[in-house]
Amino acid sequence: MSNTTNNLQQPPLLYTVPELAERLETSKPAIRALIRAGRLRALKLGSLKVTAKEVDRFLEENVGKDLTDPFNVKDIG
Repeated sequence: MSNTTNNLQQPPLLYTVPELAERLETSKPAIRALIRAGRLRALKLGSLKVTAKEVDRFLEENVGKDLTDPFNVKDIG
């Protein structure tokens, strides 16, 4: 009897800057700016990486925000 949960792909625990940029449909410089501004917390493990939990937190806390300039975040609308 096979365990189908072993066949399911697990979501990543960590995203590199290029992976996260692709996932969030933005640019690598935009992700780096969010990290520099402290809006998105990262760790350096060879290269900068962001945990999946941090991505969830970031998205939840920034709904309704204009993050075009992460050093000067504004409400949308």
